[in-house]
Amino acid sequence: MKSLVQLTLIITLFLTAAVHGQDIAGVATYKSQRKVDFKMDSTQMNDEMQKQVMAMMKKQFEKEYTLDFTNDESVYKVVQTLGNPSPMGGGMEIAIVGFGGDDLLYKNLGEDRFANKTEVFGKAFLVKDTLRDSEWVLEKETKNIGEYTCFKATMKRTITTLVSFNSDGTEDDTESESTEEQEQTITAWYTPMIPVQNGPGNYHGLPGLILEVSDGSETILCSRIVLNPKNGVSINEPTKGKEVTSEEYREIMQDKIKEMQDRYQTNDRRGGGHSMEIRIGG
Repeated sequence: MKSLVQLTLIITLFLTAAVHGQDIAGVATYKSQRKVDFKMDSTQMNDEMQKQVMAMMKKQFEKEYTLDFTNDESVYKVVQTLGNPSPMGGGMEIAIVGFGGDDLLYKNLGEDRFANKTEVFGKAFLVKDTLRDSEWVLEKETKNIGEYTCFKATMKRTITTLVSFNSDGTEDDTESESTEEQEQTITAWYTPMIPVQNGPGNYHGLPGLILEVSDGSETILCSRIVLNPKNGVSINEPTKGKEVTSEEYREIMQDKIKEMQDRYQTNDRRGGGHSMEIRIGG
């Protein structure tokens, strides 16, 4: 069965190359949705308010992106960005912070590198590093996404999550943080009908454009593709922002989270306190 899948891929790639030629350019539009896991002390927030917070956070994670791509390069950017954190009752504020900002992500597959321009707490960063290795396993399942026949691929990876917890805001209030390692299974659907090894976000390395990908909590789905647009595609590597590596950016984010934690603890002591868990990772 594995040999049959490989033979099918080879034939599809050959026919696709004959149709599209060697040079490929296009614009793909993606939409993302994420599962939200929000935890708070039930004595400080009733069920109805928790539902409101969950709905607000879910809406904030619904984004639209465009991927301008050629054979070797791409730019992935947000079409609809998040607004400022929304205030909740009792002076509480929800802030969502994570690694791997998505303001503008440039990938160069030929040179195996990326440049990610992002803004965090009003400061611009330019994260530059090598692309993560993608150890995909090609599966036998197929399905159609729009007019494109897609093949399934999976990959396992381990992510480290920073967990920061504030207690109830009393004088003997304590704070704790720890790291958790978690194995994720990434499921992607790619189409050899568009033979570029690219996809949304940091996903790449399959023999065809990735049209759908899910890590179990976030799903990104392609909703529209324009191949060889009349006005071409615009791919420019970002240059503005403080240049850092992925690891340096992670350390900066950890420091920012500690600052947020201290601020919330101070507010909790003044206002009666509540418990809150902040998770960062990816």
